[in-house]
Amino acid sequence: MSISLKEIQAPIAPEMQQFEKKFRASMKTRVLLLDRIMSYIVKRKGKQMRPMFVFFSAKLFHETISEATYRGAALIELLHTATLVHDDVVDDANYRRGFFSVNALWKNKIAVLVGDYLLSKGLLLSLQNDDYELLKIVSNAVKEMSEGELLQIEKARRLDITEEVYFDIIRQKTASLIASCCAVGAASAGASKEDIEKARLFGEKVGIAFQIKDDLFDYGTAEIGKPVGIDIKEKKMTLPLIHALREADWFTKRKVIYNVKNNNGDNKRVQQVIDFVKQSGGIDYTIQMMNRYHAEALAILHTFPESASRRSLEDLIAYTIEREK
Repeated sequence: MSISLKEIQAPIAPEMQQFEKKFRASMKTRVLLLDRIMSYIVKRKGKQMRPMFVFFSAKLFHETISEATYRGAALIELLHTATLVHDDVVDDANYRRGFFSVNALWKNKIAVLVGDYLLSKGLLLSLQNDDYELLKIVSNAVKEMSEGELLQIEKARRLDITEEVYFDIIRQKTASLIASCCAVGAASAGASKEDIEKARLFGEKVGIAFQIKDDLFDYGTAEIGKPVGIDIKEKKMTLPLIHALREADWFTKRKVIYNVKNNNGDNKRVQQVIDFVKQSGGIDYTIQMMNRYHAEALAILHTFPESASRRSLEDLIAYTIEREK
């Protein structure tokens, strides 16, 4: 990786610090238990790529970050954090980014209520400041994310996901969030409707490339990152496997699907599936598709005037597909 996330973030370091303060303030509450949980959530923040996409997208249209842009970034973080807290309850997950999840520490009932609280905080932040356009963009993304998650659950039962359905799922589940970051950045900086839509589409292409990269990690394509074979153990059909099955004969296809369905965490069966995917060109095809979406995102980005922010966004999308975790 030629450039680190810290280096990419450097041009907006003051804005990110400012955002951190504003975001903490937006999560303050007089209920002691809730306040303790909120400060726990703030402490375990991840790479913070979402606010970065918001700020760089805003700076494509206006060099100075406005209060509306800070509120837009906070709105996305509040609503996204709410969905993560609820996701952990749905998945019965005990960890999130190496920390205990809210439901692991405070039980499901409290986690669901915390998610509801975060959602209402986000809605109120927008309504109190008449940020209707931003609220519309982000609410739409949350709707898409829920639909994508449900579509995946529905299809996973039957293991009959086509490439078209796979792209529908990741467009809704993952890409809609990055798309909304870029659209919120543009809208909060006063961009035209046409430019907001272009920024949204740019974010969508980046989000799809980002998810494809994530799916590649499951096949041991990185030195580090998530453990290999997790998706297969969870019976998740991702692009490398979908493509490999499409190219296989009837007998091989049946055998591989049987291994996925009945692996029960058996590493030997999982490894057989991974070997099959690698031998069938599933990895090469997936890398090719990821590069295609990367190129499409760049083509949209290059319709905006050359600037420091545009270069930072180029670095950020290069980072998303070159990262090792």
